[in-house]
Amino acid sequence: MRDVAIIGVKNTKFGEQWDRSFRDLVVEAGVGAVDDAGVVGGKIDSMFVGNMSGGQFVEQEHIGALIADYSGLAKDIHVPSTRVEAACASGGLALRQGIYAVASGMDDIVIAAGAEKMTDVPSAKASSALAAAADREWEGIMGATFPGLYAMIAKMHMHKYGTTSEQLASVAVKNHHNGQHNPIAQYKSPITVESVLKSIMVADPLHIFDCSPITDGASAVVLAPADIAHEFTDTPIYVKATAQASDTIALHDRRDITTLDASVVAGRRAYEMAKMGPKDIQLVEVHDCFTIAEICAIEDLGFAKKGEGGIVTQNGETAIGGRIPVNTSGGLKSCGHPVGATGVKQAIEIVEQLRGEAGKRQVDGAEIGMTHNVGGSGATAVVHIFSRNR
Repeated sequence: MRDVAIIGVKNTKFGEQWDRSFRDLVVEAGVGAVDDAGVVGGKIDSMFVGNMSGGQFVEQEHIGALIADYSGLAKDIHVPSTRVEAACASGGLALRQGIYAVASGMDDIVIAAGAEKMTDVPSAKASSALAAAADREWEGIMGATFPGLYAMIAKMHMHKYGTTSEQLASVAVKNHHNGQHNPIAQYKSPITVESVLKSIMVADPLHIFDCSPITDGASAVVLAPADIAHEFTDTPIYVKATAQASDTIALHDRRDITTLDASVVAGRRAYEMAKMGPKDIQLVEVHDCFTIAEICAIEDLGFAKKGEGGIVTQNGETAIGGRIPVNTSGGLKSCGHPVGATGVKQAIEIVEQLRGEAGKRQVDGAEIGMTHNVGGSGATAVVHIFSRNR
């Protein structure tokens, strides 16, 4: 297996983009990443695109072919393009497949991308499409939505560990503080704990400001063998680990709903592959689809003891300048959550941090970062570790 590096990156802006189509967003991200890498189209060997639900959001399937076509990679050069789906972890899994393609020696230059166009449908239809990432027969058909499922996780976490609504709110406050400095972020306005607690209740104890938004956006990276990465860029970022794990799709079959076992196992596998531990990680992008999800994630990945994620956040340990900066991009909560793109966007945030290009979000001296991307309520987890040094 060969070492793999990221040599080019590009995010579109995240938000409500009613004047742009799905294909517009993907082409912008893909072409931008290729330009950043200094690669010409004829050198691209394959492409993997994360997309959860193009069929329901924009009534478009055959996403891989569509993107190859409109990126100029289909006609004449016929680059193979594969759609990858794992609910909200589609982007992270597309990245993982791209890494495999390069590491195995099958391909040299690979694009890993993700995209979702979610705002072209009414909110009720968007909610229904997202609910398909849960167990439709045993959860969705009974009326369960993702705010409801994560509210159950939050309620149990509060019951077992004494986590408070103020601690949940502190996650949102911290992520909006970071997001105000991210030029692609959907929401750039700071918020307060008080404003979170006074916002509309969606599913007790989760208020609207505890929830990530519906978002349009696309992200792409270009991958290459580490041995030739310096032919394209002076600042390659190296993939030290890629890991994935699964769990039951429905909450009621879980061992403990306050622990996402898939996150625990994927994290452990990533640490083993990289020969590292939590103390080696200098910043992490986690899947904060809801504020409770970030609290569970930092516990499951070993950055806080079980039950203390809320305390750690409230104390400022996860802020930029804290012990372990979490979601410097603003996370899903502030930056936005185009579900197919999120896992790739997380990787781009780490790349920009390790390159020293994160502006006011910069973590000083960052050399090693992690990403954590979750599908559904935890049935899929994908974890990557990246380093500035090979």
